[in-house]
Amino acid sequence: MDYQSFSNYAKMVGDEAEKGDSMSKTVKGSLMVLLAGIAWGISGVSGQYLMAHGMDVHLLTSLRLMISGVVLTALVLWRHKEKVIALVTTKKHFKELLIYSLLGLGLNQYAYLMAIRYSNAGTATVLQYLSPILVLIFVSATAKRLPTITESLAILLAILGTVIMACHGELSHLAISPIGLFWGIFSALTYAYCVIKPVNMIKTWGSLIVIGLAMLMGGVVFPIVTRAWRYPLMLTAGNLVALIGIIGIGTIFAYTFFLKGASLIGPVKATLLASIEPVASVFFAIVLMKELFYVIDLLGMALILVAVLLISFRDLLLYQKERRLLKAVKRQKRF
Repeated sequence: MDYQSFSNYAKMVGDEAEKGDSMSKTVKGSLMVLLAGIAWGISGVSGQYLMAHGMDVHLLTSLRLMISGVVLTALVLWRHKEKVIALVTTKKHFKELLIYSLLGLGLNQYAYLMAIRYSNAGTATVLQYLSPILVLIFVSATAKRLPTITESLAILLAILGTVIMACHGELSHLAISPIGLFWGIFSALTYAYCVIKPVNMIKTWGSLIVIGLAMLMGGVVFPIVTRAWRYPLMLTAGNLVALIGIIGIGTIFAYTFFLKGASLIGPVKATLLASIEPVASVFFAIVLMKELFYVIDLLGMALILVAVLLISFRDLLLYQKERRLLKAVKRQKRF
């Protein structure tokens, strides 16, 4: 499997970049991806607000999966009805979709919200951003090769950043709760699984179809498994606004804008710009939830973000090189 770190998540979920890199498309696509990253940042702090104001994590996960799944599936049915029907009637891919929905997307949504519950939105988002490093380690192991110097540096920075965040540089104690650290790292593991598992399905059926149906299936199964109806639905004015933030803005809007933006500017550039998400999440946690971050916390977060950007920049260079080679081959064929 030729799968290079987090930038290939955008390749997996984004449509192919449209021909003709005009300035207007570049500006429009970049803005859409930036807004998607900020929207994902809003989703985390919205989830933190809801759980701080009486919303149970099982009910919140169920609502997010169910409502987002219904809206996204309705959208793809409107545009690609035949492909949706073909997918759900293809036994092999339907089974794969069910596994991805429950063990990937659904479990990741739950783990991320649990990490927020036991820490905060900013910390949980940064810890989840360890997923590209985990994907890198997985790919290196399956390919039976050692990481390159750049990859090794990224892994080292990610580990160092995690240790600094968890211990504030003192290995004798944890600066965040052990359960918060566990769920943060587990959310990164499940996110890495979400990157790797549905590659072939998305190549065959398209990103929005797979994501929409997976969310819908998770939204049906997850509340049954967790018996989410046992928990009260606290619908205050503030909670309604936060639900719009986590579902409308942070899921439906974020996914659709990211995918469209990636189709305009290319997958690797989109991934780089979407890295604004943890920055936005920390910012909103400080401003809206009055969270306190120490300088050493921000240092650890910065190291993890630099690790991700190292891999993304490397992939950007490789992507641009591949495009130049393809253009050269096309020119030679003309002559």
